[in-house]
Amino acid sequence: MSGETLEAVGISEILAALPHRYPFLMVDRVIGIRGDRHGIGIKNVTANEPQFLGHFPNNPVMPGVLVLEGMAQTAGVLCFRSLPKRATPQLVYFLTIDKAKFRKPVVPGDTIEYHMTRIARRKSMWWFRGEAKVAGELVAEAEVGAMIVDAP
Repeated sequence: MSGETLEAVGISEILAALPHRYPFLMVDRVIGIRGDRHGIGIKNVTANEPQFLGHFPNNPVMPGVLVLEGMAQTAGVLCFRSLPKRATPQLVYFLTIDKAKFRKPVVPGDTIEYHMTRIARRKSMWWFRGEAKVAGELVAEAEVGAMIVDAP
């Protein structure tokens, strides 16, 4: 261990960084933050979330696209935290999803950990490798790209 202090952020800082709100906010907190290099987003999956009304009745399964969205939102928080504070509001946009694989279903009662590691950065663009885990077991993985732009 390098002795580096790992940071964490709660829901208020996530809400300040991201434009997403319920029911589309897919991360509750971010822990183990190392600048924009690494962080772990936490999502507590609950049965009362609206996607479970239709995906699937009597057999609720978290849609894979929402797992990917949680990865992207975690990466977005890491990006925003690494930028200097600006007077002009900024937004984060998803650019790419590559190499996405789904290994196991995520169901209500699970806690998803989005392990995000930066693989590249150029100016206002970042690329991350993500692994979604439940109880330490890999449930999904992907590479995602994001870009920060000035808000309209």
